[in-house]
Amino acid sequence: MPAHGRLTPVPRRSTAELIAEQLRSAIMYGSLAPGDQLGEADLAGRLGVSRGPLREAMQRLVQEGLLRSERHRGLFVRELTPADVRDIYVARLAVERAACELIMRGNRGEAVARLTPAVHLLAEAAASGDRSAMSDADQEFHRTLVSCAGNTRLERMAQTLLVETRMCLTVMQTVYPEPDELLEEHRRILDAIADGAEDRLLELIEAHMNDTVERVNGQVPVDPPTP
Repeated sequence: MPAHGRLTPVPRRSTAELIAEQLRSAIMYGSLAPGDQLGEADLAGRLGVSRGPLREAMQRLVQEGLLRSERHRGLFVRELTPADVRDIYVARLAVERAACELIMRGNRGEAVARLTPAVHLLAEAAASGDRSAMSDADQEFHRTLVSCAGNTRLERMAQTLLVETRMCLTVMQTVYPEPDELLEEHRRILDAIADGAEDRLLELIEAHMNDTVERVNGQVPVDPPTP
């Protein structure tokens, strides 16, 4: 943060970055569905941009693993298999465990203050029974959780993983937790942070990820990452 009263340059976002954000959102919510081919001319017209920044944006998403490139055919939205889902949650477990450890050694009060509204949002979504709203609120909680760690690299990794998690909904529709169950899981995570109970917090994060993997593909629980 800049010193009080001191003016500092305002970050500018490139056109490619703005395009990439729109494409991520379209992939996340299914406007660009798994297996869809991305046509440059069509997308450039719909977004009102030139092909140069569009190509740059699409290459970013290839690097993030959201798009795949086929030689002589073009770019396609990745399809997710149950094995992909397992890999996503293994990676999320590693990122969120690290974030939780940083939170418990840092400003827990700030984390509680920021996560409490996220739990309230999840409670509202659970009360509505809207699965899409529940997923959005679930993701907002975890995005905030990682953000509270104050580590920009963890945040960047979490962003891509959360987009992929939203894509998993097509695989998870029949196994998504019941509203009350999902809400209670997140309340326990918040309570563990508020209580300063690091061991309990890490156990809850691991159980949360493992349960999803088991629901999706019935495989054995995810092993915790090796230190």
